[in-house]
Amino acid sequence: MSTPSPFLPNWQAAAAITPATLPGASPDRLEGLSPRVQRLVIRALRWLDRQEVDFADRALAEASASAPEHPEILRLRAVTLHLRQRHAEAVELLRRASALRPDDSAIWNNLGSALGESGDLEGAHDAFRRATSSKPETAVSWFNVARASDALLKSEEAEAACARALELDPAHITARVLRANLLKTLGRLDDASAEFRAVIARKPDSAEAWAGLVGMKSERATEEDLERLAQLYRRPDLMDGQRAIIGFAYTLALEAHERFEDAFRVTNEVNAVRRRMVNWNAANARRVFESIDAAFAGPVASAPGDLGREVIFIVSLPRAGSTLVEQILAAHPDVAGAGEIDVLPAILREESARRGVAFPAWVADATSEDWSRLGHDYLSRTAHWRRRKPRSTDKNLGNWQLVGAIRAMLPGARIVESRRDALETCWSCLKHQFSGDVPYVYDADELASYWHDYDRLMRAWHARYPGAILRQDHEALVAEPEATVRRLLDFCGLAFDARCLRSHEIERDVRTASAAQVRAPIASDTARAEQYGALLDPLRAALAG
Repeated sequence: MSTPSPFLPNWQAAAAITPATLPGASPDRLEGLSPRVQRLVIRALRWLDRQEVDFADRALAEASASAPEHPEILRLRAVTLHLRQRHAEAVELLRRASALRPDDSAIWNNLGSALGESGDLEGAHDAFRRATSSKPETAVSWFNVARASDALLKSEEAEAACARALELDPAHITARVLRANLLKTLGRLDDASAEFRAVIARKPDSAEAWAGLVGMKSERATEEDLERLAQLYRRPDLMDGQRAIIGFAYTLALEAHERFEDAFRVTNEVNAVRRRMVNWNAANARRVFESIDAAFAGPVASAPGDLGREVIFIVSLPRAGSTLVEQILAAHPDVAGAGEIDVLPAILREESARRGVAFPAWVADATSEDWSRLGHDYLSRTAHWRRRKPRSTDKNLGNWQLVGAIRAMLPGARIVESRRDALETCWSCLKHQFSGDVPYVYDADELASYWHDYDRLMRAWHARYPGAILRQDHEALVAEPEATVRRLLDFCGLAFDARCLRSHEIERDVRTASAAQVRAPIASDTARAEQYGALLDPLRAALAG
């Protein structure tokens, strides 16, 4: 149920050691230091440039003994603390440095990185903004603003910051890839495609750009694209991570060209590579799911009344249609789509830490007051989604495990289960590169096992809370959209609105692998498994078992 940090390593090093902050390029950074201490700082910079933190620490310790409050020494000491993951200490030093040198963009960039890594996203965003104010001509500062804005789900601001970074540095490939993904999130698919192709023109082996371009499915890969992907995929010097990204893109391109046997072969090869990169134990996972089932099998206290009536939870496996369900709901004037937010799992993790007992072992001891406290905490943390609309969604991929907790914390919330044919769901998972914490999707047998675990627990939830969960079948939605949408809205306590039948027309951020698909009208031709015929018989057998 964990979500990886949105802060990539390039945040960490963004302003730590760059040519713009080396003393040789900017002597004023060392102003006020004796020649001996200047030499120590330059030595520390060189060690940091080589990632030799211990040696840098020794030089900085000696320099600090002579000038403990010099802003550049404070900054570099903070960099070493940051590299050691001691973010709170780094933040303290950088705040001291910024007070002494308030217009130093390098200090603000470093502070933003440290705040971001410590979990203070708003603070990181503000610090990076200060960096752009101090030195607006620095591309890396604008890129950092874009990363921070993206982490805060401020996609329009993030895209604008990326565009500014690229004006200053057109060769900034990472910024261009981020901008392309943001354009996709915002529904500007033609612009996103053009940006991905601009990256490929500058860097033909960019795995991230190829994955983004092919994964949108808004345009079919050309024969030339297919050949270039094939050449990249066969390169012997590719690292496993890059080979996996390229391989998943190659699979989708092969499928689009109806080369199903080749697509099946590459899918298996890539998943074997990706499986070696993750830690997953299906038996352990099953024990966790069984413990959750058992914890809620008996009487469980709950918050009183209809607390949580503002929220619609969407529970599903990946690639099972949940993004489309959320898009339909978000087309309603009373609903804001929040996406795959981590609030519910975070609250349960924090409660477990407070009690010193892992979830769900403390469920039986939780009182009505406890669940009410947790429910109010959830509503407080998600309130910003409801500033303009009275209802909001939550489609975290771990929600299906937490239906019992949802019912206890927020008994007034609506719960919609999005289901798709098991074979289509699992085969779609096996063909896609996931950026999140989904380690169970890279082996067909393990994925089938996970699907069975999901199915068992969801059936238990339906039996335990009759009428409280709507099963939304993807195939029914495709076959009879109006009747199915009316039923969905009625269950959620929403008046019918025809805009929900044209959900592809609404403007909103969509941050899942289905971002491009939900920009098109509901289609009836998305099933692919049948085209692979007997190749999928082992997966069929595993799902039937």
